[in-house]
Amino acid sequence: MNDAVERLAAAPAADAPRLDLDALLAKVHAIGREVIAPNADAVDRDGRFPEEAIAALKSAQLLSSYVPLSLGGMGLTITEMSRVCEALGQYCASTAMVFAMHQIQVACIVHHALGSAFFQGFVAELVANQYLLASATTELGIGGDVRSSICAVKVEGERFTLEKQAPVISYGEMADAILVTARRAEDAGRNDQVHVLVRRADCTLKRISDWDTLGFRGTCSPGFVLTATGAAEQILPVSYAEIHGRTMHPYAHIVWSSLWLGLATDALNRARATVRAEARKTPGTLPISATRLAEADMVHFSMRGGIIQTTAEYQRMLQENDPGTSSNYGFSIRVNNLKIVSSQLVIDIVGRAMIICGIAGYRNDSKSSLGRHLRDAYGASLMVNNDRILGQSALMQVANREG
Repeated sequence: MNDAVERLAAAPAADAPRLDLDALLAKVHAIGREVIAPNADAVDRDGRFPEEAIAALKSAQLLSSYVPLSLGGMGLTITEMSRVCEALGQYCASTAMVFAMHQIQVACIVHHALGSAFFQGFVAELVANQYLLASATTELGIGGDVRSSICAVKVEGERFTLEKQAPVISYGEMADAILVTARRAEDAGRNDQVHVLVRRADCTLKRISDWDTLGFRGTCSPGFVLTATGAAEQILPVSYAEIHGRTMHPYAHIVWSSLWLGLATDALNRARATVRAEARKTPGTLPISATRLAEADMVHFSMRGGIIQTTAEYQRMLQENDPGTSSNYGFSIRVNNLKIVSSQLVIDIVGRAMIICGIAGYRNDSKSSLGRHLRDAYGASLMVNNDRILGQSALMQVANREG
């Protein structure tokens, strides 16, 4: 802890020059080409954690990229974070998803807990040690309704205890800490929730299921009974309702959609290489696949446009400290639309790319193979099921008064 505090004290001032985004993206792409891509097929095939990729991202200090400059991080904005997630998605969707989910947890702390001395110290540790943060929001008995909890945090004096039956905790066994949702107290309602930081060393994870899935295999997300104890100051100082509305909901759907865009971009690039190869074989004659490529690129353009628009609106809200972020039905509906549309379009784009690539895209032993891309793409609509999100939007449409 002393080393972490010293590093925080030596961190750049708030007005220190920020990293150039183009230079940062160039570094991310270099890591993608040299480390992430060469291991992506093995991560998928073996269903193993992308340890080489995460080690490289830690070495580049990218796990603290959303931490403010004044606390030793890179001070990236949500717009810049979106671009980083998109870049990572072009090399391995599982790696990009681990990174994105980690950054969601970092954002929850940065947006809502830095008024706490404990969390200032924890962020200093995160920067110094490049901690990997995971999340436990779903629970057996409530399904994917993250705004409801059965388990409760029990606070006695200055300590808490907690037990949660989680159907999935992505990369929980590899994380250094886990942010857990729970009822505020044993007599609290299901929606009266808090967010609790649990250090991995202070919790026990008992497996209750395995993770053998079609796609996103490297996220390593089995179910666990999580039992934890810790200091009461590890409970974030605001309600989870506020955290969810202002941060968890919009931030998650933006970074997820961004990495899906990266996945779609790589599929489109493989299709483009196929079209170019065909064009070289028949000089002067445009391959029919070129028309299909142009159509796929229009879908990709639409997907990118939705992400850019929603991200810009959210960044403006953050910059203006808009108190209506968590209660703005119109914005919440647009965030829901982003997730649903992006998760549908990524399947569309990858499918179009496979048709262009033909049998080479269908094969697993081809440089143009798109099997992993397609399997990962289908997972997008299941991460917080689209039907659940659409139902939430339907309810908000009734109350929404935006013109």
